[in-house]
Amino acid sequence: MKTVLETELPGMKLLMRGKVRDVYDAGKYLLMVATDRLSAFDVILPDPIPYKGAVLTAVSNFWFEKTRGVIDNHIVNTKPWETDPGNAGFQAARGRSILVMRAQPVMIEAVVRGYLAGSGWIEYQKSQTVCGIKLPAGLQESSQLPEPIFTPSTKAPAGTHDENISFEQACNIVGKDAATRVRDASLSLYSTASAYARERGIIIADTKFEFGIAEGKMMVIDEMLTPDSSRFWPMEGYAPGGSPPSFDKQFVRDYLLSIKWNKKPPAPKLPEDIIQKTSAKYKEALAKIAPEISLDF
Repeated sequence: MKTVLETELPGMKLLMRGKVRDVYDAGKYLLMVATDRLSAFDVILPDPIPYKGAVLTAVSNFWFEKTRGVIDNHIVNTKPWETDPGNAGFQAARGRSILVMRAQPVMIEAVVRGYLAGSGWIEYQKSQTVCGIKLPAGLQESSQLPEPIFTPSTKAPAGTHDENISFEQACNIVGKDAATRVRDASLSLYSTASAYARERGIIIADTKFEFGIAEGKMMVIDEMLTPDSSRFWPMEGYAPGGSPPSFDKQFVRDYLLSIKWNKKPPAPKLPEDIIQKTSAKYKEALAKIAPEISLDF
């Protein structure tokens, strides 16, 4: 599969480029295309990661289908290139695109943490809290929490950083009813997904959901439980007290930290071995979560 850093689909109007996805006007719906771009510390890196867009699409589609009983999602068609073979734009995005409803985003990021990592670990060391939630003393990096917690953040503009906020602050941004629905749905989604993943040898340490309103209903949008939006750790060998190996982009973050990049554009080029190892980690995540899915398009 050819790597794709950005798309230009024939006969289709580009509406926006996100960190990873390009979004096109498809009439009543939107065509969302996952490229092979990789962002780290909110900066897009110059090197595409082979198979990344296809993996993200396949993993998201798997979870969207598996969690339909928990909450609705924005999926209209997961293989638009098959249902409309005459559409050149759909064909050009084969294997990395989905047709979705147009939705009004809920303007908070919905983060669920089952383990103490990343910004949560940094905050805990300072205050023994995460997003205002008091946690027990004595936890280590990567410790499992007594129960999963909902730790929202702001939805920052492109190129800027999301900031962790309390549930009360989330209520002030989107309203108490919407914030409560997002929190409850996020915790239910995490519970369902983490139980399934554990059966396949993966710990979902934390994950981020995005929600929107479409056809008058709250639903999950964008991507879901992918190696971009989640920390996936192997259960085998897991122990708290450090940063475990992972099947996600933490591998690239760790490399960038090791070379002391200042986290500001322009991002450095990645060595070929880091690119290939990252690609392998993404493919391994898919193989463990949904081994029945093939990337041969």
